[in-house]
Amino acid sequence: MEVPLSGGDVTEGVVRVGDTVRRPMGPQSPAVHGLLRHLERVGFEGAPRLLGVDERGREILSWVRGEAPARPLPPYAVTEEALVGVARLVRAYHEAVSSYEAPEGAPWDSAASNLDGVPEIIGHCDVTPENVIFRDGVPVALIDFDLARPTTRLYDVVTALRHWAPIADPCDRDGLLYGADVGRRLRVFCDGYGLDRDRRRLVLAASMTRFERSYEAMRFRAEHVGGVWARLWQGGAGSRIRRAQDWLERNWDELDACLN
Repeated sequence: MEVPLSGGDVTEGVVRVGDTVRRPMGPQSPAVHGLLRHLERVGFEGAPRLLGVDERGREILSWVRGEAPARPLPPYAVTEEALVGVARLVRAYHEAVSSYEAPEGAPWDSAASNLDGVPEIIGHCDVTPENVIFRDGVPVALIDFDLARPTTRLYDVVTALRHWAPIADPCDRDGLLYGADVGRRLRVFCDGYGLDRDRRRLVLAASMTRFERSYEAMRFRAEHVGGVWARLWQGGAGSRIRRAQDWLERNWDELDACLN
């Protein structure tokens, strides 16, 4: 029996079959498969295992026991303990993937945004609540690596902070995070990850750059790829990014003081 799975914004047609997940293949799938095989080789437990391809051409992944927080977010997903747990999970992933040398020409998602600088790792690049598996209130695994690509550690950190701090206008936040002390949550995440003071100072500038480039990347996808990207854009994704930029600029000094 196939049980449809929902929660992600980008990949459609994902189903559970017993203790496996079946996902449609995309142009980036061969690159992602190499990444998942590496994570298994180095013993990283925080990601699904690649089990093969089924008769319908879908990738087969192991089912990761637990739950990805649905929106509205449940109370366990917005605690500082959860925030530290996500930060440590991202750091553990970065350590595990740091030894991976991707094949030259691997077909990563090349239309997505990025920061300047030489790539350091293959980042997950989509650490949203929907892509983090919790077990007994503790973050234990990352799922959905379709947007993984060569990037910097800082890009993955600010992408996570976009959703987990969250760096967003209050009108676009989950209800339980409407009045969140974002400055404190930024610092808690950065400390949990282990960013030193010099790297913390770059978080806000990197976030602003990411917003601008994500806006352009999403608009390009909406206009030239269509499908789910067009629906996201029509649903206000671009406006939410612009509101987040404006909120970040208005609150820059306060947030910067929390990080320094």
